[in-house]
Amino acid sequence: MGRDAIYTSEIHTSGFTFDNKVASVFADMISRSVPGYGETLKMTELLAHQYAQPESNLYDLGCSLGAATMALSRGSSGKSCKVIGIDNSEAMVAKCRELLKDEPVQILCGDALEAKIENASVVVLNFVLQFIPKEQRLELLRKIQRGLKSGGVLILSEKIAFDNVDENQRQIELHETFKRAQGYSDLEISRKRTALENVLIPETLLTHHQRLAEAGFSSSNTWFQCFNFSSIIAIK
Repeated sequence: MGRDAIYTSEIHTSGFTFDNKVASVFADMISRSVPGYGETLKMTELLAHQYAQPESNLYDLGCSLGAATMALSRGSSGKSCKVIGIDNSEAMVAKCRELLKDEPVQILCGDALEAKIENASVVVLNFVLQFIPKEQRLELLRKIQRGLKSGGVLILSEKIAFDNVDENQRQIELHETFKRAQGYSDLEISRKRTALENVLIPETLLTHHQRLAEAGFSSSNTWFQCFNFSSIIAIK
């Protein structure tokens, strides 16, 4: 998998898209851009081991290159579960299928908002909800909740915002410091920020928890946070 240098050589005037260029370097991009990403994947495997129910379906919505898909597969090993990854980017799906061609998972090209969720015990939304229009987020969570079996869980990981303006700016600066430590230049960070503007829309943890309750989940808890990135487990 290639190293992310997309924003070193050209100025992007359009919004961020999951195209072939991004697909070719996405594994490097996300690991160097999201603090705690590797830990999130390890714990997704652990949570799948804990909550995957025998002969149920496990979904990775917005699966990109299938890292969380494989965490679900490993975590549910021996339980006769069906693991399904779904992404609406043809470039991502093609690369994912290539990478996971020998793995016992199914990778589908489709929109998470239109995907059929049924007989599910674990669903993952790994940094996906932030790219979905705000007015459609509750609809998606309600569909997931309806498709989960009793005791099933949603693992929701997101970039988050803070109500306090000073704290929000402090967390943004910490995130950018993290990215510099991973080898990104100030120019790359600036160009990526511009590309994601109005494409990735973060919300506060309180907003996420309130929406999960409105969607019908019996409880939700923040189990991980590193700077302005967080992961929640919601239980039906």
